Amino acid sequence: MAQNLAPSSTPLIDNLSPIESSTLNSVNITEVDVPSDLWERIRRGFGMPDLAQEQVSERERWYVERPDYIQRMTARSSKYLFHIVEELERRNMPTELALLPFIESAFNPQAVSSARASGMWQFMPRTGKDFDLKQNAFRDDRRDVLASTRAALDYLQRLHSMFGDWHLALAAYNWGEGNVGKALARNQRLGEPLAYTELRMPAETRLYVPKLQAMKNVVANPQGLGVELPPIPNHPYFQSVPLPRDADVALIAKLAEVSVDDFKALNPSAHRPVMLASGTPQILLPWDNAEIFQKNMERYGGRLASWTAWVAPQNMKVADAARRVGMSEEELRNVNKIPPRMLIKAGSALLVPRSASQQKDVSAKVADTGQLNLAPEPSLRKQLVKVRKGETMASVAKRYKVSLDQLAEWNKLSTNSALKPGQKLVLMLPGKVKRTKASPAEPRRKKANH
Repeated sequence: MAQNLAPSSTPLIDNLSPIESSTLNSVNITEVDVPSDLWERIRRGFGMPDLAQEQVSERERWYVERPDYIQRMTARSSKYLFHIVEELERRNMPTELALLPFIESAFNPQAVSSARASGMWQFMPRTGKDFDLKQNAFRDDRRDVLASTRAALDYLQRLHSMFGDWHLALAAYNWGEGNVGKALARNQRLGEPLAYTELRMPAETRLYVPKLQAMKNVVANPQGLGVELPPIPNHPYFQSVPLPRDADVALIAKLAEVSVDDFKALNPSAHRPVMLASGTPQILLPWDNAEIFQKNMERYGGRLASWTAWVAPQNMKVADAARRVGMSEEELRNVNKIPPRMLIKAGSALLVPRSASQQKDVSAKVADTGQLNLAPEPSLRKQLVKVRKGETMASVAKRYKVSLDQLAEWNKLSTNSALKPGQKLVLMLPGKVKRTKASPAEPRRKKANH
């Protein structure tokens, strides 16, 4: 809390005293050389031993021959690099680690690999959960700029503590610490060296550190390699702004006076048309637009959110759930990404239209932990049944636990049609569901699609 402090001549820190203006000219003042370009700041923080291998040279040539690819990657990175460098310096970690998302995802926070790794740091679902990256019906923190960077640096620090070597830590980030540990144990057992370059490992991991080294070399000496690096100013690109209420993504972008694409680039975990304040209390905006957003938000008097969350009270067909919330089946499927022939399981959280009279925002519990859980619809098989004496359409429907309307539709009858004993009726009843093999255990890491 700020306090009003009266001017005082008493030194605030022992052995220090105020400098009088009359003595300024005679005092030696050390200038701080702060680079204006972020690339130079990264170069000054390099702290990992260089790797000299043919694979490094091959990857350097690969970059040199693809200037358009370098331009696209670095243009994307310009939004995030300053924050990553700040975090690395705060933790006293080598700044070449800021280049790792070039290798993982080409700095695309929306990148998803064939193995389900996601975000610019390419976290697998399970590894993300290990580092408190929430993955629910409304957001995926593996894509969140701040959360995923925090988790990635936490993970890298832990790996470095385990192996005492940054090259081994990077191998473990790609391949898994268990696999690296086994490879080290094997070499130790055989009396072989324990360096990264001496371990038996998959080709992807063997090329992983050389790829990073090649990118480091490009940044260290772009002119010498004939590469043009677009300048990136050494100041923050974005700042964090409170989100006080649930609000539509399109409206937030409008109030911030940025495009929806630019907003999503800084808030890539928002994969729904609305952001829920109790789950995402802070949003990222370009530095100059943060104040614009806050001022426009204060003046705005309309409805902020046109969507809300609804929790299914029981197992339901998609069509039944759509009728319950006043949506078409197609719209409910599209907005919640529900594939065909699936049932919505009880307790699932779905995005649905918010009524104009609804005042409450989505609760923290639903916004933070809500999941969409689906199950395959049971396969139905045709059966013929005989009508018993005295039975009606309603009693047959009750006996077989089907709806009266369905029974009438299957038999092209009305719900009050008269039935005769022995008459055959068509029913569509659940058949046996084939068992499927359990999925193999999820690997710790993955091969990313760039």
